[in-house]
Amino acid sequence: MVGVFALCGGYLELDVALMLPDHEPGGRWTVPVPAFLVVHAGGRLLFDTGIHRAAIENPVGRLGEGRARRFGVRSQPGDDVVSQLALLNLRPEDITHVANSHFHFDHCGGNEFFPRSTFLVQRKELEAARDAAVLAEKRYVPSTQDFDHPLGYRPVDGEHDVFGDGAVVLLPTHGHTPGHQSLRVRAGKGTDLVLAADACYTQENMDRELLPGVLWDAEEMARSMAHLRGLRDRHGATVIFGHDPAQWQELPRAPAPLAVG
Repeated sequence: MVGVFALCGGYLELDVALMLPDHEPGGRWTVPVPAFLVVHAGGRLLFDTGIHRAAIENPVGRLGEGRARRFGVRSQPGDDVVSQLALLNLRPEDITHVANSHFHFDHCGGNEFFPRSTFLVQRKELEAARDAAVLAEKRYVPSTQDFDHPLGYRPVDGEHDVFGDGAVVLLPTHGHTPGHQSLRVRAGKGTDLVLAADACYTQENMDRELLPGVLWDAEEMARSMAHLRGLRDRHGATVIFGHDPAQWQELPRAPAPLAVG
């Protein structure tokens, strides 16, 4: 039996053109920052850890003035993964595994709260986040203060079957960052979820084959998005997009399950 729960990892207000670059710059919208809990007989996996809870009270102090201005934090108390897990009567020490899709601040902000968990991250992401030459290019800006803690990072290479039975599989979807990954969860007969994270921000990005303005490698990201589109259109998977406000409004959220199989 596999259960999946959608957790709120915060909200950001940003320029629509960052995500949908053919829109006129200057229009602002508020987007969700989802995280997900996967409950499996072999353990509990948290996919992404959202925005650090300190950014709710003091976004400039936590993120810096430039980032706080570009990505306005619109979270409320309780919009963090630790508080969300509490809705399910779980504590950080109950989480056996954490998988970061990538190391941008809104996807690894809560990492430090899971010191007992095994962190599954693509080797390319870990290496790029610590490579001075990559960082000097400033095309990829990992959030060092969020990921660079003495945690149990375990690098994985490409597709990775977390529990060994094909139910919870990390998918390499590089391009948004050097080592971005998504997660596929087969929760039961007829229930096939793909948690895209920032491999695809919204349904509009996928349907219109529209790459966002924030990326590392456009060609690689286009291939990753095409792969996710194939899982949806040819294999019937349900894709949960990384920051889609309309989809988020329709999803059941913790403590209600997103899927149980």
